[in-house]
Amino acid sequence: MATAKRTATMEEVLAAIEAGREKVMADDIRSLSKLGIPKSMAVQIVASRFRQKGAVPEEVEVDPFESTGPGWDD
Repeated sequence: MATAKRTATMEEVLAAIEAGREKVMADDIRSLSKLGIPKSMAVQIVASRFRQKGAVPEEVEVDPFESTGPGWDD
């Protein structure tokens, strides 16, 4: 019995990766919210982990301790 192999297009692979990432991000946000962290802060934490902007940037406060300028050694 020969089985036919189906090849996936690049768009299908990228869509599957994005869907998986979004599911993991949603699960992480849900978990952080259950721990009592406000949803906007949870979105910011998860987005920074995945190196992308938050889903709702106007609701997320900027972290005053996050360095955007020159460091101490500069």
